[in-house]
Amino acid sequence: MAYYIGIDLGTSAVKLLLTDETGRIAGSVTKEYPLSFPHPGWSEQSPADWWEAVSSGIRELLTGQDAAAVRGIGCGGQMHGLVALDENDAVIRPAILWNDGRTAAEVDYLNNEIGRDRLSACTANIAFAGFTAPKILWLRKNEPENFRRIAKIMLPKDYINYMLTGVHCCDYSDASGMLLLDVAHKRWSKEMLELCAITEAQMPRLFESYEAAGEVKPEVAAALGLPAGVKVVAGAGDNAAAAVGTGTVGEGACNISLGTSGTIFISSERFGVDPNNALHSFAHADGNYHLMGCMLSAASCNKWFCDEILKTSDYAGEQLGIGAEQLGNNHVFFLPYLMGERSPINDTDARGTFTGLSMDSTRADMLQAVLEGVAFAIRDSFEVAKGLGITIDSSKLCGGGARSPLWRTILANVLNITLELPQTEEGPGYGGAMLAMVGCGEYGSVAECAAALVKVTASVAPDPALAERYEARYQQFRRIYPALKNLFPMLK
Repeated sequence: MAYYIGIDLGTSAVKLLLTDETGRIAGSVTKEYPLSFPHPGWSEQSPADWWEAVSSGIRELLTGQDAAAVRGIGCGGQMHGLVALDENDAVIRPAILWNDGRTAAEVDYLNNEIGRDRLSACTANIAFAGFTAPKILWLRKNEPENFRRIAKIMLPKDYINYMLTGVHCCDYSDASGMLLLDVAHKRWSKEMLELCAITEAQMPRLFESYEAAGEVKPEVAAALGLPAGVKVVAGAGDNAAAAVGTGTVGEGACNISLGTSGTIFISSERFGVDPNNALHSFAHADGNYHLMGCMLSAASCNKWFCDEILKTSDYAGEQLGIGAEQLGNNHVFFLPYLMGERSPINDTDARGTFTGLSMDSTRADMLQAVLEGVAFAIRDSFEVAKGLGITIDSSKLCGGGARSPLWRTILANVLNITLELPQTEEGPGYGGAMLAMVGCGEYGSVAECAAALVKVTASVAPDPALAERYEARYQQFRRIYPALKNLFPMLK
């Protein structure tokens, strides 16, 4: 028997899994760490907190287990965060995270002065506030002393890999979200590096997600209770790692995640770009490519409405008030743009709204509108994919929101496709462990590993009559944001 450790380096906590070669989960540990908001719209974390959580978590994970059987480690992590190291590999400043909104001016400069066409030609993508390149430009302008000290630029999970191995590494899927990678040719874009006033020497070495970047250093292995020679694969960005964990690999497979943020992830064996750049064009952890639409607030919309407005943590209990006869018949609409929005509108000024309220609107109507609004916003990215000639008949579904039978029904009928639920829904950590299995030779490829380990245990099919009602509601929903778009910048 062999063990593999999967690491899910999230925004609020790290989750570690111990799995064997059959995918059986032998143990899991979650360690939280703080999130800092030093100014309105800013979001930062200390990489030292990540490492403390990971190292203490691994020790706890191995307690009572046959630690000598551990062969590999794979990490999936929050994307886009800027980790800057000096010449001694010391962290220069707190990491600027994916959900940090300070770079509006830099995004505007990149998209409108450098130009979307030029960015897309270099990286297959345009600038979004969360991406890494705008953060580098912000640091250059606002913290020039820190900028001059940079010897290495890394992403969050790459810092963990560095602490384990001493190797400055990054995988193609995570690097795709930096706006510094030539995704089509899988190499750093010289033009983008020059534009950001950095050099290739300051960037980590690139690997496929399943390739071993190094081994755990002897002194680190001893401190963590690991045997000698444990391989560490390059890992993947959280969405690509989660896609591997749900078997979303190869040509035309789809995964939808209803997590804090929401994503629609379409894997492909061929490189392709959305000509309007509404969807991200990234490398995938299986060695191929994928298109992805990412909305900033998905399950977090439900959490916000229940926690802050309804003052309840009984999410399932609240949904009991929504009967089947109400689905597709709601006159209340919700725009889920609580933190602005990425795909497909790319509008940092957009905000959440309720529309269509009347004197007879109920608590249940508003909650239903929140669930439907998230589904409609995912449909927006789904429509972009359809416009590219991509046919999607079914999709895997994961994330915390996927545990709601009501939300699953709404989403299946809004999209009018069958949603499949994997047996093991452990997100990026499970995908990270699978990548480690491939890197250690347990399986010949990511596709082979996914075929062996990922099983579907349930599915939700659309009802034709309900899908037809939701089609009419979606056509109404999609007119709300364009009508309000010019109003949002005035609401600051």
